[in-house]
Amino acid sequence: MRMDYEKLAAVLANRERRVVPRKGLAPSGVTVPLFDRDGATHVLFTLRTDKVKHHKGQISFPGGASEACDGSIVETATRETVEEVGIPPSCIHVLGQIDDTVTISDFHVTPVVARVDWPFPTKVCADEIARLIEVPLAALLAPGTPRIETWEQGDERIKMYFYDFGEYVIWGATARILRQFLDIAGNCVVAGGKQ
Repeated sequence: MRMDYEKLAAVLANRERRVVPRKGLAPSGVTVPLFDRDGATHVLFTLRTDKVKHHKGQISFPGGASEACDGSIVETATRETVEEVGIPPSCIHVLGQIDDTVTISDFHVTPVVARVDWPFPTKVCADEIARLIEVPLAALLAPGTPRIETWEQGDERIKMYFYDFGEYVIWGATARILRQFLDIAGNCVVAGGKQ
């Protein structure tokens, strides 16, 4: 299963992106990195260390808070991907953005979807990233995925999404971003490649 990147870029360019007001939240950007290996598209995630301030030990997309040097949220997402994972900027090709989301740690997150050239060199920031996790797109789109639970948050009942992959569980804001991406990108997937 692989992604038709031209079609995906067109879909992202032609959809109205939901923008959430920042209201004092810390602006941040994450990259949703897609790459093709052995004829199949994969999504790259990071497993955060126990040393980081937020989201210790959780699976996330590469990214982080905006800094004064960033000219845009795309620059934030790219810079953070370079710093955390070590992928050179020349290997990262931005396809578009999806809807903003807000985390319980008060970050205003804008996800940036990008195709990454394979093979790409990596140099993981050991203070922030314990390891990289490469998940085939086919596993994320498999029947029965994601697992959905209803949680109570104050007076609200909210749906929580969980993507299980081997020993790993993708949940929280990362799962919300992933689900939105897969909903948008579902029609851009073509059959073929190794599972």
